[in-house]
Amino acid sequence: MATFEPALDDLLRTLAPQVVALLTRRWGDFAAAEDAVQEALLDAATQWPAQGVPHNPRGWLIHVASRRMTEHIRSEQARRRREELVAEQVPADRRSVPGVDAGDDGAHDDTLMLLFLCCHPVLSSASAIALTLRSVGGLTTGEIARAFLVPEATMGQRISRAKQRIKASEVPLRMPDTAELPARLDAVLHVLYLVFNEGYASSTGPELRRVELSQEAIRLTRALHVLLPDDAEVTGLLALMLLTEARGPARTGQGGELVPLAEQDRSRWDTGAIAEGVALITAALPRGPVGPYQVQAAIAAVHDEASTAAQTDWPQILALYGVLARISDNPLITLNRAVATAMVNGPAAGLALLAGPPPALAGHHRLYAVRAHLHELAGHQDSAIADYRAAARRTASLPERHYLSLCAARLAEECTGE
Repeated sequence: MATFEPALDDLLRTLAPQVVALLTRRWGDFAAAEDAVQEALLDAATQWPAQGVPHNPRGWLIHVASRRMTEHIRSEQARRRREELVAEQVPADRRSVPGVDAGDDGAHDDTLMLLFLCCHPVLSSASAIALTLRSVGGLTTGEIARAFLVPEATMGQRISRAKQRIKASEVPLRMPDTAELPARLDAVLHVLYLVFNEGYASSTGPELRRVELSQEAIRLTRALHVLLPDDAEVTGLLALMLLTEARGPARTGQGGELVPLAEQDRSRWDTGAIAEGVALITAALPRGPVGPYQVQAAIAAVHDEASTAAQTDWPQILALYGVLARISDNPLITLNRAVATAMVNGPAAGLALLAGPPPALAGHHRLYAVRAHLHELAGHQDSAIADYRAAARRTASLPERHYLSLCAARLAEECTGE
């Protein structure tokens, strides 16, 4: 996605997948629709700062992207067959370039259908997730690569191949029927989870949070919950997002600096979101079987229901991480479980869990950050300083880098003072 001023970037990140979805439904070509929308975004980048944001920005993007698609189809003789197919599918009153206020251009949102299209069974789970993060979530290739702990070039190739397979399959843009849902729901949930995480804790750049991403993930998960109200994992994921996002306002200080959970002003937490999240996970858990999103939501609920950090029920959290470790093989769970272990059994026990971390965590800044925290709790100041500095060098998030560097500097000053 092109780079814009922050306010425009937030708006366009929300609108882009909606426009891609609408054009895909109308023209039947996902890859061409995405290319056309990217061109429209570039036009917006050059025109809107000077001329102002249009009254109907979504309609403007649809108008410009549709024109680009029309030009693209007409310029390639090899696509005559597709042009004829489009002429058959599009009603007569729609065959001209759509106006900015025409029909469903300003109201109908096909983003959820686009989400399921990107998670089609013709793709592997990893490719489906990567493509959806790019096309629906608006994440860059680099951000997605960091979420998957793989090189950016590898992720770029994966996304490109996924687009080619979607194009070759000629699958229609529609919601899957009941029989198709199970094959696609896991990937959809994982995508929404990753988009939310990138919004709640941005992996790169000057901002700690990207609220537009976390809010869009919550919006789409709500829509999915309306579609599947009895699915316990859909309910669990929505609960997890609400319980986590509720702490968002307290995660940053006045200067935008990172505030760790133990030091947050809990009066700034969103009590309404906490109440809704607790109610959702309380209703979901008895349905069974219990999945990873439900367990993570239960952990978040334990944190949110503690009046102070000291009152946190760490034994319950550790027990829940034990359940989570058995049902979900995720290296980042190992880090969180190590922290919970340290809070219950002491920092040495937590460090022991990190003595042989999963290969995917080798060199990852979160491994060094957790290890630094546990070394600090254990009184190993030199090791803590070294790990804080290593974590700061490896993170691409400026607020995280600043916080980790300050932790190292504080400990170094304490050592000098002694």
